[in-house]
Amino acid sequence: MQETLTITAAEIARLAGVGRAAVSNWRKRFADFPSPVGGTAASPEFDLAQVEQWLREQGKLAEVSRADRLWHHVVASKNGPAATLADVGAYLLAGHRGEQQARKRLAKRLADLLPEVDALGDEFGQQAAFDQLWQRFSAPGPGRPFATPDELADLMVDLAGVDGGSVLDPATGTGATLRAAVRAGSTFAHGQELDVDLARLAELWLALRDVPGEVAGGDSLRADAFAGRVFDAVVCHPPFGVTNWGLEDLGYDQRWEYGVPPRTEPELAWAQHALAHLRPGAYAVLLMPPTVAGRRGARRIRGQLLRAGALRAIIALPGGSAAPHAVPLHLWVLRRPLGEESAPARALLADAVDGQQRDLYRRVRAVWKAFAAAPEADLDEAGFARAVPVIDLLDEEIDLTPARRQTAGARQPTEIELERVKERLAAVVKDLPGLIPETIPEPDGATATAATASVAELVRIGALQLIGPIRSTGSPDDEPSGATGGLRVLTGRDVASGGEASGWDDGQLQPHVSLVRGDVVVPTVAPRLIARVIATEGTLLGRNLYLLRPNPAALDPWFLAGQLRASANERQTSSLSGTTRYDVRRAQVRRLPLPEQREHGAAYRRLEAFESAIQQAADLGAELARLTADGLAGGSLRPGQPSARRARKKA
Repeated sequence: MQETLTITAAEIARLAGVGRAAVSNWRKRFADFPSPVGGTAASPEFDLAQVEQWLREQGKLAEVSRADRLWHHVVASKNGPAATLADVGAYLLAGHRGEQQARKRLAKRLADLLPEVDALGDEFGQQAAFDQLWQRFSAPGPGRPFATPDELADLMVDLAGVDGGSVLDPATGTGATLRAAVRAGSTFAHGQELDVDLARLAELWLALRDVPGEVAGGDSLRADAFAGRVFDAVVCHPPFGVTNWGLEDLGYDQRWEYGVPPRTEPELAWAQHALAHLRPGAYAVLLMPPTVAGRRGARRIRGQLLRAGALRAIIALPGGSAAPHAVPLHLWVLRRPLGEESAPARALLADAVDGQQRDLYRRVRAVWKAFAAAPEADLDEAGFARAVPVIDLLDEEIDLTPARRQTAGARQPTEIELERVKERLAAVVKDLPGLIPETIPEPDGATATAATASVAELVRIGALQLIGPIRSTGSPDDEPSGATGGLRVLTGRDVASGGEASGWDDGQLQPHVSLVRGDVVVPTVAPRLIARVIATEGTLLGRNLYLLRPNPAALDPWFLAGQLRASANERQTSSLSGTTRYDVRRAQVRRLPLPEQREHGAAYRRLEAFESAIQQAADLGAELARLTADGLAGGSLRPGQPSARRARKKA
C-alpha cells in the first residue's frame, strides 16, 4: 500500500511562494481546493499530490528545482526526513554500486518518491543527487539537528592532524567532522551516533564517495562500537551537559585512566573516551562548553591530564561559533602520550573570542603550528595566546580558562591616536543629520489601499529574474575556499557586512553567475533580512544567496532592495519556527510607477548611507572607549580637563 504524503497550510505557502493568509483565502474562495485528509481543525493536513495538481492548474505553483521538489516530498513523508532521506540514499548507493536486487527492494519502500529520485539521479549522478538532498537536510530549519559548521569542523580536523590517516568521531551527529576529515585527506573514517537514522545518513555519505569506514548506531559511552581499536585522530562535538551518561554502569571502566568523571562532568568522560581510541602520539580535538575548563568538580581530572601531558591546548572561540550555543565554546586539543617520553612542561591557552571569525581561525592554526613545532618555547602573543608552564596551571583551582591566563598587552594608546579617533567620530556624527532622507506622510488611507505583488509574481510577469540560491557540488557552506586565485565570490558574510567579495571560486560553484550593476542579492540565512544592491561588476554569486535581477523598464533596484528589507517582509519570508532562514519569493513589493520607484529608491539609498554612518559612529565610539580605558588602566592616561592639557603643552 502506497503512503499518502501530506502537507500543512504553512508548507503549501512555502511551496507556492506566498504567505499563509493567501492559502486561507484560497480555501475560502475556491470550492475545488483540496479538502484536508488529516491533522486537526487548527492544523489541517492535505494530500501533497492533490495540492500540487491544484496549484499547477491555477498557475500558482512556484518554479522550483527538481531537488527542491523532491525535498518537499521527503519532508512530508510519514517516516520523517532523516529516515526517508536514508532510504533515498541507500537506493542511490545501490545504483552507484550496481546492486540491482537491493535497488529493487528499496524501490518498493520509496513508492511515490521513486520517479523524482530517479530523475534527480539521472540529472546529477548518484553521489551529487544525494548531496543535493543532504544540503537541504543539513541547512538550519525546524526539527533539524544542529550540525557543526564546516569552517569549525575544518579547523578541528587541522588541529588534530588528520592527513591521510584513520579518524574516529564517537558523536557523529550529521557527520560534519567526518566530512571535514575526508576533505582533509582521511582514507578511513569511522563514527558512532546515538540517532540511528543520522548514523545511517553519515555512513551513506561516506559510502557514496567510496571512503572505507563504518558509522555505527548506539551510545558510544555505554556501548562502545570500537572498543579496543585505536585511530590516527579523533574529532568530536559531544553532547553538552547530559548528566545521565552512564556513570552508574561505567564507574570502573578502563577508559577512566585520568580519573572517574563525576556525574556532572560528562564532557570529561568524552575526553577520556577519545584518548582511549588514539594511537600513542596522536591527537584528539573536542568542542567543549567553556565551564569544563574551570568547574571545581573537574579540577582533579584536569590536573591529571596536564601532569601526563595529555591536555595540550585549550582554545576559546567566538560566541555563536556552533549553533545553538551562543556562548564562546572551547576546543580541547588532547594527545595520547608516548610511553617513554617525559611530560611536556607547557600547555597552550589561546583566547580567540574577539574579532572576525575567519581571521581568528587562521590565527589559531598559525599559533598551534608554532606551539606544536616548539612546545617548550616561550610563546606569548599578548592578549591572545600563551604557552603556559604546567607548574603555573597546577594551582588550587586548576582553572584553564584561556582569558584568565593571558599576559596584558604592553602597548598603550598615544595622544595622537586618541585625537584621530575623536576627530573621525566627530566628523561622522556631524554628517548624520544631512544623511537622513526627507519624508512626508501619505494621505489618510493611501497605505491601506496600496497594491502589492510577491517576488514570485514579479518573476512570473517578467519584471524580475530570480536566480539561486546556489548550492555547490562540494561543501555546503557559503564560503568557497581552497583556492588562491581565479574569480572573486560574494559570500553571505560579505553581504551582511557590506564588504567587498572575499571568497574565491573553488571549482565546485555551479553554475557560475556573474554579478552586474543593479543586481540585488539576498542571503538565505542571516540574523535579519538583508538586501544589497551591487555597485561593481566582476564577481560571482556565492552559495546560499538569492540573486534578484530587475527588469530596468519595470523595477528600480534600490526601490526593490528597500521594499525587501521591510519588517513585514522579514516576518513574511522567515521560517515559521522563528529561525533566520528566508524565502525571498514570499516577499511583497508595492506596485508603483517607475518614476515613483526611483524617488523611493533614492530615499532608500540615503537611508543605507545613514545606517552605514551610524554603524561607523558606533564602531569609532567603541574604539575610543577601549583606547581610553586601556590608557587609564595602563597608566599612560589620567583624568583631566582639556584646558589643563593645553596649558601643559604651552608650558
